[in-house]
Amino acid sequence: ETVLRSSKNTTPRKRLTNDHLFMTDVVMPEMNGRDLAGNLLALYPDLKRLFMSGYTANLIAHHGLLDEGVNFIQKPFSREQLGKKVREALDKDKLLGENTKILSY
Repeated sequence: ETVLRSSKNTTPRKRLTNDHLFMTDVVMPEMNGRDLAGNLLALYPDLKRLFMSGYTANLIAHHGLLDEGVNFIQKPFSREQLGKKVREALDKDKLLGENTKILSY
């Protein structure tokens, strides 16, 4: 087990494996999903992300809330749709190669 320590915080943090997924809504009060993901990526750079919203992907991209090519699912969604998107998000880097980065925050 690998434990990480932040220079700003002495609380130990576990290193995540490639099978951890963070799912968040894009539009939330006080902090949007992109900023929240950016904060988590600073602590866990290998964290996979899946964004969701009741707004369309085009509208969200138009307002600059998400980068093109992110893992996104539009609400409402079925269990089957969610399962497919989760699998796509977990497998994305595997399909493109371990060193390929889709997003940079």
